[in-house]
Amino acid sequence: MDYMSAREAADKWGISQRRVAVLCAENRIDNATIVGNMWIIPSTAEKPLDARSIRYSKTDEKKIKPFLKWAGGKGQLLSEIEKYYPFENGKISKYAEPFVGGGAVLFDILSKYDLEEVYISDTNAELINTYCIIKDDIDDLIDTLHEIQDTFVPMNTESRKTYYLEKRNRFNDLKFNGDDTINIEKAALMIFLNKTCFNGLYRVNKNGLFNVPMGAYKNPMICDEKNLRAVSEKLQRITIVCGDYRESSNFIDENTFVYFDPPYRPLSETSNFTSYTEELFCDDKQIELAKFADDMHKKGAKIVISNSDPKNSNSDDNFFDNIYSAYNIHRVEAARMINCNSRTRGKIKELLISNF
Repeated sequence: MDYMSAREAADKWGISQRRVAVLCAENRIDNATIVGNMWIIPSTAEKPLDARSIRYSKTDEKKIKPFLKWAGGKGQLLSEIEKYYPFENGKISKYAEPFVGGGAVLFDILSKYDLEEVYISDTNAELINTYCIIKDDIDDLIDTLHEIQDTFVPMNTESRKTYYLEKRNRFNDLKFNGDDTINIEKAALMIFLNKTCFNGLYRVNKNGLFNVPMGAYKNPMICDEKNLRAVSEKLQRITIVCGDYRESSNFIDENTFVYFDPPYRPLSETSNFTSYTEELFCDDKQIELAKFADDMHKKGAKIVISNSDPKNSNSDDNFFDNIYSAYNIHRVEAARMINCNSRTRGKIKELLISNF
């Protein structure tokens, strides 16, 4: 039997060599064999059906969900955002999310599509550390979370408050004084604080210290082992970067769907009560992002951007209509889920901006 290399198969089938290796590892190419560290493939082998363009319908497919509650999370808007998913024809085989946050869109896409490459990033170092630990050290993380859960849940309220503050202080200490040897502990504390703090809110002060008080939860699920293991499995082939959104430029090309979910522009001077990092995302930075999106558009990428709609509070505010004047702007209804005043929670409009 004559054989060809993975490189030769990639050239023959018009896909990447990495994709060929994945197909071989998944046993989707008959009689493919690994010799040393190379795959060899029968020269008569046909290119497998591209499953990336097919939504999974298997009942045993692992549905994954965000492992953190995140202010501005897109769970409630998935039914709108998924209308933009451009994967059905198979041409778009890559996904990039440079402001990943809690990852609601990421995990929805990973649950439905088998893509060639996925890139996620964020400037929040503690968040990205948690993604990396879930990917690389899931067993140790789960053991640590179970230990915390078994200690915290049986406590009375006062003991919980004391324990919570101790863990919050420890988290802040590790944030500034820790090193790589404590990344598992820091990730476990990130998840614990998120599951037990007020409204599941991640907020830091100007000094970068996490300062959210404890919430009132009767029986919080601190260690959702089943979902964490499913998330870990899905993250194995994903590039995870702690850095500015501009670092995604080298990844993004004409085969990429990009979803930008930057910190939202405040609807009023008093509504900007949350900061996820020490740096604020002002109007100048929103404009810089719009220019970066233009650059990625010129590469041929499919782009969707979400943000607040200034017209909720000022019908004459055309900030986003102006900086994205060449794009399609769709206004969708959303619920304000996290606010310090429960009476101000309710339906508002948000923007979904696309170049297609």
